Amino acid sequence: MIALLGVAVALVAGLCVLAYTLAVYALPFMLGLETARWTYASGSGLIGAGLVGLVAGVAAYGLLLILFTVVRLPILRLALALVFAAPTAIAGYALVDGIAREAVPSHVWRVIFCLIGGGFVGVSALMRLAATGSTIHRGG
Repeated sequence: MIALLGVAVALVAGLCVLAYTLAVYALPFMLGLETARWTYASGSGLIGAGLVGLVAGVAAYGLLLILFTVVRLPILRLALALVFAAPTAIAGYALVDGIAREAVPSHVWRVIFCLIGGGFVGVSALMRLAATGSTIHRGG
């Protein structure tokens, strides 16, 4: 049991590093995926849905870059970073739940671990976005 908890903690730490690296791309990926699913369900073919999803994801990422360049008020930049970091926190919660489901038998403790893991992933994503925003803003 102790070994499984150690493995779960190590996996959560690895997920935090992964989320820190991929935080900027979480919302565009989710928007592109949902747009592709919606397009496919509306009768488009697989290739058409993939192209529409790809365009939506690229457009969302481009919007992030443009907004971080244009917005100068720190509170608005923080709000923008929170909007883009929220899907990363949700994904972190889901990933920790997938890991903890096998390692933690108690539902209450599993939810607590998932909230902590999702929080760490969300905060690391927010830090990554704040750093990316300041880099984009300075032009480097």
